[in-house]
Amino acid sequence: MVEPIAVLAFALLVGGVIGTLVPLVPGGLLSLSGLYLYWWASGFAEPGPIALAILTALGVVVLFTEFFGGSIAARAGGASWSTTVAAAAVGIVLMVVTGPLGLVIGLFGTVFVLEYLREGEATESTRSALYATAGILASTAIQVLLTVSILLGFLVAVVLL
Repeated sequence: MVEPIAVLAFALLVGGVIGTLVPLVPGGLLSLSGLYLYWWASGFAEPGPIALAILTALGVVVLFTEFFGGSIAARAGGASWSTTVAAAAVGIVLMVVTGPLGLVIGLFGTVFVLEYLREGEATESTRSALYATAGILASTAIQVLLTVSILLGFLVAVVLL
């Protein structure tokens, strides 16, 4: 018989994968919650310490990517810190109002406008805006891959070992 706590832990791990695709849902936090819920319920026995450490590290990378991926990409594209912060704020507001498309358009537009006002160079402003936008999309892809890895690693560590 399957324990209800194991079902909840698995649901949280699956929710972590889905959460990386849904705006404002903390996929990494859900994955870590499912992992640690199961570990706690197993009497701190499963998954083992090595698997737990590896899966935890992946979860921390997901959280880091979730919070800082777009900002790092914007900085890599030459955007200032103030532009990066403003773009993140505008993107989040537009994401809540219009969904993921609002995030992408808001981020691109904010970076472009603020960098153009700061530097007066359309080519560099476009480059910064493209980097920031690509960074958000790449960040999401990385989060999906990592949360799927956590889910599969959990299954291997708990079911197969």
